[in-house]
Amino acid sequence: RRFDYRPKTDPYCQARYTFCPTGSAIPAAKEDDVIEVYRLQTPVWEFKYGDLLGHLKIMHDAVGFKSSLTGKNYTMEWYELFQLGNCTFPHLRPGMDAPFWCNQGAACFYEGIDDAHWKENGTLVLVTTISGTMFNEMAKWVKQDNETGIYYETWKVQASPAKQSTVWFDSYECSKFILRTFQKLADLGAVFRKIQTNYTSIILFSGEPIYLGNETSIFGPLGNKTLAAAIRDFYYPFKPYRTVGEFFLDLLKIIDRVILKRQFYLFYNLEYWFLPMKFPYLKIVYEEVPLPIRSKTSFGV
Repeated sequence: RRFDYRPKTDPYCQARYTFCPTGSAIPAAKEDDVIEVYRLQTPVWEFKYGDLLGHLKIMHDAVGFKSSLTGKNYTMEWYELFQLGNCTFPHLRPGMDAPFWCNQGAACFYEGIDDAHWKENGTLVLVTTISGTMFNEMAKWVKQDNETGIYYETWKVQASPAKQSTVWFDSYECSKFILRTFQKLADLGAVFRKIQTNYTSIILFSGEPIYLGNETSIFGPLGNKTLAAAIRDFYYPFKPYRTVGEFFLDLLKIIDRVILKRQFYLFYNLEYWFLPMKFPYLKIVYEEVPLPIRSKTSFGV
């Protein structure tokens, strides 16, 4: 869903690591510039845990640019303002009936490409070359995309592991931004190299979802108190800042609810849905999504 504007973030939402600390505006390129475009990928939290999450194929994606006229490199990515946990599960704040979400995501653009960060455990590979005109058109698109697509969504939800399975909800995270960016460049005339490109998806498997309502209809003065209590109870074991003992106790509660009772409450586009979970319940896949094909109506390189 696209939104008309990006709301201000609540001071309650705090990130352990500052979002886009060296970010800058996207500079205007000269029309006759020739700009190399790179696919960047590395394990999530590689800067802290190295290749640990890479073994599970939980990868973060970005795109890099190199100007032939200036020699400058740039990195562009899209990720959570307040880290992954806050985007995946809410906080249950005292005195508030409704779960409180810190789930905005946004684009980040900054000068430089940290070669070691992307190469050591991941990918840094040239995928296409574009003109300065195409780069400037892409920059306009990024601004519009960033202002209207504002909420991070971790989960992809589908009916079964089969390739042609119904997708109930799609995720909205870093890889989707990169796929949208590459598609925009193809629409502008970029010709991509023929290389294999894979992306991470974290998938929940569910029967047909049941619509429950929004925050007001469930948690408001005229809301459904029984349903409100069930949703809060579901999210409680996912709370942060736990002792080791609390973590394992909460893990047992999660297994009981999601696998044994086959229940999951999903918050998507500011609305709540009930997912009747199905085997295998959850799966992390690293699936191929081919680079796009150049549009027939385009600017040209």
